[in-house]
Amino acid sequence: MIGDSKERPHQRLDVWRDAMELAALVYAYSAGFPAEERYGLTAQMRRAAVSVPSNIAEGAARRYAPELVRFLLIARGSLSELDTQLALAPRVGLAAPDQDLLQLLDRTFARLNALIRSIDGAAAVRDEPGSYELPMTNHESRAQSHA
Repeated sequence: MIGDSKERPHQRLDVWRDAMELAALVYAYSAGFPAEERYGLTAQMRRAAVSVPSNIAEGAARRYAPELVRFLLIARGSLSELDTQLALAPRVGLAAPDQDLLQLLDRTFARLNALIRSIDGAAAVRDEPGSYELPMTNHESRAQSHA
């Protein structure tokens, strides 16, 4: 067998799954933008959207909690960029707001923030920058809104 059928650590995270779905929705949403936006807002939105699950995955592959949190914070920054770009697209007449996309963005923010808090809190309790164990999922982080 060529590949390993086990899930990677990031694939067990609900926030990564949401971020992957968000990226796919952003690709579909921006597909209707005019051709002259191919290197403008379309590319910016897609890069920001892809950056979110990519940084979650990269962080999950790290051994130490501070490294994971660093990449989760980068993912949150990309999510904020995407939030701004999704607000801009309707303002400049490129597309109507997409409520499903915005709801998924909010849920991703909430889960990402909850995961950051849980890892930061666990590291603070241990008072050491040692290794950590990723949760199997982060179902318990289903906050209603992002902080």
